[in-house]
Amino acid sequence: MATSAAASAGLTARRLQSVSGAVPAGVRGGRGRPLRVFLCSHDGYGLGHLRRNTLIAAATRAAYPTLQATLVTGVAVDPGWTDGRGVNVLRMPAVLKDAEGIYRGHGMDAADALNIRERLFRSAVATEQPDLILVDRHPYGTGGEWRRGLELAAAQGAVLVLGLRDVLDEPGAVRAELAGPGWDGVPDLFDEVLVYGSPSFVDHEREYRLPVRPGYCGWVTDSAPPVQRVPRTMAVAAGGGGDGADVVRLAVGLVRRRPGWSGVVVAGPYADARNSMPDDVATRLRVATDVRACAGLFASAEAVVQMAGYNSTFEALRAGSRPILAPRRWPRREQAIRASRLACWGLADVVDAGASVDEIDWLLDQPRTVTAQTLARAGITFDGAARTAEHIGALAAARRAA
Repeated sequence: MATSAAASAGLTARRLQSVSGAVPAGVRGGRGRPLRVFLCSHDGYGLGHLRRNTLIAAATRAAYPTLQATLVTGVAVDPGWTDGRGVNVLRMPAVLKDAEGIYRGHGMDAADALNIRERLFRSAVATEQPDLILVDRHPYGTGGEWRRGLELAAAQGAVLVLGLRDVLDEPGAVRAELAGPGWDGVPDLFDEVLVYGSPSFVDHEREYRLPVRPGYCGWVTDSAPPVQRVPRTMAVAAGGGGDGADVVRLAVGLVRRRPGWSGVVVAGPYADARNSMPDDVATRLRVATDVRACAGLFASAEAVVQMAGYNSTFEALRAGSRPILAPRRWPRREQAIRASRLACWGLADVVDAGASVDEIDWLLDQPRTVTAQTLARAGITFDGAARTAEHIGALAAARRAA
């Protein structure tokens, strides 16, 4: 959705008139101040949206050292990802999605939480006047709470960018979502849409009928440290949400089946696996709840068993692991679709979350690594954070100069 300078100016003026009826004087004042970027995530279930935005914010700060990056998040815990990255955090009341897909407030009614989020976000936009806002996945937030603030930001002259992951859901569900109120006005309000993936994996225009032409940036992942793989070790990613019990059950069964094996279960803040392991495997299978990134564990393990969420799946691949995926299949098909396409390309093995240990035990004896050349041939690239950072930084600087 790139536009010329003239078209950009016209779009800004149209937005200003739609919000306030006239173009106010002095919009985007303070050219001498550092560029300011907001990165918004609704964070209803797990930590994936915040994880992506944190990596993009850090990459943006690396590319533009004087830029001020602020994460706008409703995550109720601090995973420590922003430590030492020079990134600000604007915390919102948490609105969590339960196993039925229904959003609920954390310590308050969901409607009250959304109202507070709306006021805080609009106030921050009015005060900070960001040059660019990057929104992850849901254009207007969990329940439309970002919309007034985004309209104000557009009126102030900010660039608005929507970031989407590689897989959203099964195509019919996404098309219905795009036709609903949660996407009303998106082509007019947002300047660009970026996809953290590749059109060869999921073509958002063809499959979802996305009403705008997106740019594809590659996958946003953290790098893996150079470590040696330890034989007969297993890294288990149970996800940041509360539905990783089946993956943990498989891991416990595999360690029981193979006395010479040990492993680490990485459990997020909302994961059921934060409790200790059964006594008979507790000395060989430990739970880690304070791991800030899984890439190092994936790189050192002989085998990786996990769900099929965006972040952990592609961190495993970047670490050179050929993961065993047990995807969530409900209430959304996102993980199942991601897992099946990776399996089709020969980059992962897929098992049902309810599978027996007998069914998957033999997979530990199959090749559990994947080469960089194989990933490159499949079109899998891991420079999404850097490419997104360069792009949004350039957009913000161009808008400031306009």
